[in-house]
Amino acid sequence: MSAVTPVKLNCRNLWMVYGSDPGPFFQSGTHREHPDVLARDLRAKGFIPAAIDVNFDLHTGEIFAIMGLSGSGKSTVVRCLSRLVEPTCGEVILDGENLLEASEQELIEIRRHKMGMVFQNFGLLPHLTVLENIAFPLRLQKVPEADLRVQVERVIELVGLAGRETSYPRQLSGGQQQRVGIARSLAVEPEIWFLDEPFSALDPLIRKQMQDEFLRIQQLLHKSIVFITHDFLEALRVADRMAIMRDGKIVQIGTPKELVFSPADDYVSQFTSEVPRIRVLTAGQIAAPARGDTTTMPTAPAEMSVENLLPVLARNPSGVLITGDNDAVLGTVTPDSVVRNLSGVDVSDVSETPPTNAEKEQ
Repeated sequence: MSAVTPVKLNCRNLWMVYGSDPGPFFQSGTHREHPDVLARDLRAKGFIPAAIDVNFDLHTGEIFAIMGLSGSGKSTVVRCLSRLVEPTCGEVILDGENLLEASEQELIEIRRHKMGMVFQNFGLLPHLTVLENIAFPLRLQKVPEADLRVQVERVIELVGLAGRETSYPRQLSGGQQQRVGIARSLAVEPEIWFLDEPFSALDPLIRKQMQDEFLRIQQLLHKSIVFITHDFLEALRVADRMAIMRDGKIVQIGTPKELVFSPADDYVSQFTSEVPRIRVLTAGQIAAPARGDTTTMPTAPAEMSVENLLPVLARNPSGVLITGDNDAVLGTVTPDSVVRNLSGVDVSDVSETPPTNAEKEQ
């Protein structure tokens, strides 16, 4: 996200430590200056630090993915953000207010009106129909029946469940059940959305379809989203930025390209080693300044992946003109620049036009 995009949520120095009364360990301020030392001391005393000094910002309209292997702390973090579990220490600032200082009643109102949550376990009520499941949080808010009906019908249409309003969860496929869970969380029109491995229980084909639906919904609604996953390729499809966690700590935060091409350490490098580079790069990221006559070049949007750009380049080997907002020209991409970027060569250091034989002889 752009540096000028407003920040919706700040997570600052967040700790979650399991064990009996870890509070005294945080009174000296060591957790801010030497978090690794404190984590080591906590473990030595039999405590389990599940989240260690976690810091990140979530921008308005951004999808921020938190990744890691099982036990890395990613699900613990999202539960701390929503206070489904009480953090040991830290701050979670939503719209300038520290959620960790909110009273129980204030927190209930925030969850009802500002937060949406979707988890791997769909959590549908088996005795309620699709419509009734989706309407459930609105009834808790005491939304008037006429308004409730309008909101429920809107999200049912949005997630592609029109015609299944009277079905019960047992009559739905896994993908349809997940759509109900998504619709239920969207019905309250949340400003911020927490999704904890929402598609991991689905088979690969349904999972991809749900990712597509999720992206379609996001294009329409522009929610601020924390998306938990252990699958880098899934994060690659949905996220604007990513954080990789290990043993309760965030190891690196960045865009997909930054994580793949500039890993912070061997762990991140290993974590991303199987990722096809061609799926990480976008046309805008590898566009070089336009040279020569570009009037006959076709155009492609900056957000198009290089993988999807390849067929266009195959038909237009002289290059493709890359455009951004308001059709502003950002530069060109050629087959040569694609090869250089995938091989790690900085295109800014190399001319886009290969030297002629005469130039080589000189």
